[in-house]
Amino acid sequence: MIDFSTKKGFICDMDGVIYHGNKILPGVAEFIDWLHRENKEFLFLTNNSGYTPRELQQKLARMGLDVSEEHFYTSALATAAFLKEQAPGCSVYAIGEAGLLNALYDAGITMNDVNPDYVVIGEGKCYSLDTLTKATNLVLKGAKLIGANSDLTGPIENGIAPACRALIAPIELATGKQAYFCGKPNPLMMRTGLNILGCHSAEAVMVGDRMDTDIISGMECGMSTVLVMSGVSDRNTMDTFAYRPTMVLDGVGDIVAVADTQRK
Repeated sequence: MIDFSTKKGFICDMDGVIYHGNKILPGVAEFIDWLHRENKEFLFLTNNSGYTPRELQQKLARMGLDVSEEHFYTSALATAAFLKEQAPGCSVYAIGEAGLLNALYDAGITMNDVNPDYVVIGEGKCYSLDTLTKATNLVLKGAKLIGANSDLTGPIENGIAPACRALIAPIELATGKQAYFCGKPNPLMMRTGLNILGCHSAEAVMVGDRMDTDIISGMECGMSTVLVMSGVSDRNTMDTFAYRPTMVLDGVGDIVAVADTQRK
C-alpha cells in the first residue's frame, strides 16, 4: 500500500490513464480535484511527442478539465533538451508533429534534410515510405538516430496505434544502427519531471498504464508506483514482468477512494 497523504508529488502518464483518444476516462475529474484540494504537486508526463503542452492543456479543457500548461512535460521536450545538451545548435531531419518540431525549434535546433547531425523520429501522420526512405539514407550517411520514445503502441478509442518504437524499427533494420530513446523509461526524463515538481523520488508517485515504461521508470528512480488497468496493461500482462508495481488500481479515481479510506 501507498500512504498517499505523505506523498508530495504525482507524475502521471496521459494516454490510457487520463484519456483514450478524445474520451476522458472515469474518475479523472475527481482525481484532478483531489490533487488541487490536497495541494499536491503534479505533472502529466507523456511519451506522446505529437502535442505541445499548450495543445495538451487545450485538449483537456475541451474535455472539461482545467489544468494549466506548466503541468505538462512531453517526450518531445525531453528529446529537444537532450539534443541541446549534447550538441547545441545542431541540425536534424525530423519526422513528427507540431509538439516535436516546436520543441526542437525552441531549443535552437534547425531542420536539415541534406546532411543533418541527427535523424529524430516521433509519432506523426507525415510518416510515409518517402520520409522513411529519406531518414534511412541520412542515417547511412552518418546522421545519428534518435527516437522520442520507445513505446511500441499507444491506446486509442477503438484499439491501439503503432507508436515511435514501431515506427523507427524499419530504419534500425535497414541501417543496422540502434536508436537512442529520450522518453520514458529513460531516467533523464524522469529526473527532469521530479525536478519540475521539486520532489525527492521517495516523496513522489508514478501513475501509469504501462509496465515497460511507466512502472519500470518510476521503480528505477525510487518512486512508489501505481499501475492502472485503464490502458495498455492488464493483470495478465503484469505477470510477464519480473518486477511489480507498488499498487494496482482500476483507474486514477481509485487513488482518491484509497486516500479517503486511509484518512478514516
